[in-house]
Amino acid sequence: MNADRWLADTRTSYDTVAVSYADQLREALAGAPYLRAALALFADFRRVLRPGGPLLLGFHVGNESRLKTQGYGGHPMNVPVHRRQPDQVAGWLRDAGFTVEAHLLVDPDESVPGAVLFARRQS
Repeated sequence: MNADRWLADTRTSYDTVAVSYADQLREALAGAPYLRAALALFADFRRVLRPGGPLLLGFHVGNESRLKTQGYGGHPMNVPVHRRQPDQVAGWLRDAGFTVEAHLLVDPDESVPGAVLFARRQS
């Protein structure tokens, strides 16, 4: 099989599976926009990384969501911000086809700690 045909077959297969998966989960995810966004993001990570490819993901830790209207330096913005627990994000990564190799809690005594997850795309 030549590379062009392989790429076309891979894209068609991915699109077919993605459409089917989206159809099955559309109702279940209707009330969870942050989960829809996370799953889409992790699916893209998996799509662009080769098998065994590393992923380093950093985020703020918490359990709340809020609308952020001012960015660093006072710049106006209108972005929903969702803080999550490392175990929850690690579960989403596993569900998306990653092996989580390690996680690090950054500044755990601060008002808004951070987390870093080290993962690798499964075959």
